[in-house]
Amino acid sequence: MNETDNLRALMEADRWIDRVTAQRNHLPEMAELVTVEEELRGLLKALNEAQAVLAPVRSAYEDAQREGGRLRTRAESLDSTLSSSTANARELAALQGELAHVRELLARSEDLELDYLIEVEPLEDVVNAVKAKAQPQVTRRTELQGAIAALQAGLDDELVSLRTGRTERASALSGELLARYDAAFSRVGTSGAAQVDAGRCDGCRIALSPLDVDRWKGQAEGSFMPCPECGRLLLP
Repeated sequence: MNETDNLRALMEADRWIDRVTAQRNHLPEMAELVTVEEELRGLLKALNEAQAVLAPVRSAYEDAQREGGRLRTRAESLDSTLSSSTANARELAALQGELAHVRELLARSEDLELDYLIEVEPLEDVVNAVKAKAQPQVTRRTELQGAIAALQAGLDDELVSLRTGRTERASALSGELLARYDAAFSRVGTSGAAQVDAGRCDGCRIALSPLDVDRWKGQAEGSFMPCPECGRLLLP
């Protein structure tokens, strides 16, 4: 192969590396993952807001439950004491008075507990609805993350092979030409050379002037004119 063929081979190698790198970094699954994660962030915000509303009501409900439990335990204890008591009439009257008071407090506590329960249930439904909506998205996010990792691993292997081939093609160029190519590549990326397609550099897609087209057509074999716009070496 001559210098032109070697330069074209290196250009194609770099273009393939660029294509595969772009594919690796712009997988359709990655775009979907961004959408899924945005939806999950919105659901998380909704969940936090719903839980913030629920928390004080649930806390009050649980306090009422505990107070009701305490009063029931006290009422049962007083009932038991009265059933087996041999105390005098004054003591019995005191116990009966306390029991009546405890039962009155218990009735109020149970009414309050019921009120809180009625308030808690719809708020819990909101929290559970947000969680139910989020669960498929959490599953899909895990699936996408696994798919992206697998696809990128395969493309990484392909890039290793392509870069090995690129090194071999670069070594086939003369030192001077490789230096010119690499200088252009470092400035513009993708590749350091380009072809002329219908009077345009196919690297930057800018049309060459008629004078530049004539210069390009008249260049000596093995000498490569740079594109006046991007600096890529123009292949004959």
